[in-house]
Amino acid sequence: MKPWPKQSGVRAISAIGPAVVFADVSLTLGGNEILKDISLRLEPGHIHGIVGPNGGGKSSLMLSLLGQMPHGGTIRLDGNPAPVIGYAPQSLDFDRTLPLTVSDVLAIMNQRRPAFLGHGVEPRQNWEAALDAVGLLELRNRLFGALSGGQRQRVLLAQAISPMPDLLIMDEPTSNMDRDATRRTEEIVTDLRSRGVTVLWVNHDWDQIRRAADTVTGINHTILFHGSPADVLAPLPAMESA
Repeated sequence: MKPWPKQSGVRAISAIGPAVVFADVSLTLGGNEILKDISLRLEPGHIHGIVGPNGGGKSSLMLSLLGQMPHGGTIRLDGNPAPVIGYAPQSLDFDRTLPLTVSDVLAIMNQRRPAFLGHGVEPRQNWEAALDAVGLLELRNRLFGALSGGQRQRVLLAQAISPMPDLLIMDEPTSNMDRDATRRTEEIVTDLRSRGVTVLWVNHDWDQIRRAADTVTGINHTILFHGSPADVLAPLPAMESA
């Protein structure tokens, strides 16, 4: 992967990610207990893998962190009073018949001013640099709805890293990507870590977690385990196929 572009529209190599602290976090929806007794501190500037079975609450925990779920307990970010947060969802609820290009979608998702004023030079530089990083710059004028599932995921990753975040939250970003795109994503994420960005990565690919993550947390409504991938993943092969 090319080094992160050094230009006015992209933040310099000075991002300091926050620590992420969950204290007695709980979540109940429709009478169902989704999360219970989640207490955990994730250190700044590390890649943290979040694993566990489908329906175990991983995505709900990330949405709680983003303020999108009415949770109990406390979630806080330590060490950075106003971090830039990037979020790459697994998919986008999107009408694929809409005639929006990749650039249009990025402009909408990164809108910081009234639409009638146009995109602006700096935001466009940010998302073009991010599209280049994920290998899709040549598709910026392609209709978003015409992209493959893996390509759409790469666009969602691009919007999450433009501008460069202090905290990056990713929910299964490589589930539909081919091998080359998956490797490129790993390179992007490890490059962000080298710049001090804190990364939370929900992932079912344990091999990917072993390659890239500093710590891994297993969640199935509550915390099952937490530690380095080498210490906590190898003894638990049965859960790998969950």
